[in-house]
Amino acid sequence: MIAEEVYDLIPDDLFIRADELVPGSSVFLKIEGLNPAGSVKLKTAVALVAEAENTGRPFPATRLIESTSGNLGVALAMVCAAKGYALTCVTDPNANAQSVRLMEALGAEVVVIDVRDGNGGYLQSRINYIHERLRRERNTYWLNQYANPAGPRAHRERTGRALVEALGPVDYAFIGAGTTGTLMGCAAYLRDHSPATRVIAVDSLGSVSFGGPAARRHIPGLGTSRRPEILDEKLVDDVVLVPEDEAVEMCRRFAGQRGLLLGGSTGTVLAAVRKAAPDIPPGSVVAALSPDFGERYLETLYDDVWVAERWPHLLDPETEMDQARA
Repeated sequence: MIAEEVYDLIPDDLFIRADELVPGSSVFLKIEGLNPAGSVKLKTAVALVAEAENTGRPFPATRLIESTSGNLGVALAMVCAAKGYALTCVTDPNANAQSVRLMEALGAEVVVIDVRDGNGGYLQSRINYIHERLRRERNTYWLNQYANPAGPRAHRERTGRALVEALGPVDYAFIGAGTTGTLMGCAAYLRDHSPATRVIAVDSLGSVSFGGPAARRHIPGLGTSRRPEILDEKLVDDVVLVPEDEAVEMCRRFAGQRGLLLGGSTGTVLAAVRKAAPDIPPGSVVAALSPDFGERYLETLYDDVWVAERWPHLLDPETEMDQARA
């Protein structure tokens, strides 16, 4: 494959088996991290920037701005660098240090907002900052992944389609819910082309996206402290909420047992598959989406000190032996 631009290098047909999560069934983990931006968010970034270009605003005179927990910011910085566009990424203290450094290395301005919002997170505070910048700077344009239909459309046309083309009709599809663009796009495609598929939204415990109570969270990616406008719960059959310690345990287990260094969002999705396994009939075909890999989490999920400060039970030797036997 020879591409014209770095953001065109998006393989969409990579899966790995994880049947051990649902004994008696076939589990396919769709790998989204093997592109230059390192996550599924590269598809979103390409679509959001293209949508901005279609507004008729002058480029490169226009500065783009977006709220991000990390991966989208890296992807946007890559796309904007290739196109010669100015970009501001608004993030918070939960963002991985490596993601912040990557955004900056790719030429983006990075603003870290450390004021919590009313739900204990940072999302509304980040958005408030964006509105303030928009009032001050007439040449700044907000991509707004939380309400922009270009994001779900990209995943309907690419990610959802790739699932069905590779696996055929699937019985269950487990998809993480952050801004819900990937979830909504995949769900829309599955409704039309694999209508019997049960679409399972995976969210972090403490996220408010599906109406649950807000709680403090430590891992960027899935979950929000503000309901995304693009979320349409009618496209979802079920929601599985995963405590963050279960996501961390799953990431560390796959690293040690499968050689897969997974990101926090992927660990959350796989923990949801394991949680739902008793209710999945034998012989089912299960698809799960892996948004990213774990290199950006080496100083958090894979750091014993960081984990011990938050979930010391995960490092207890007896707990580890029990998990190894499970």
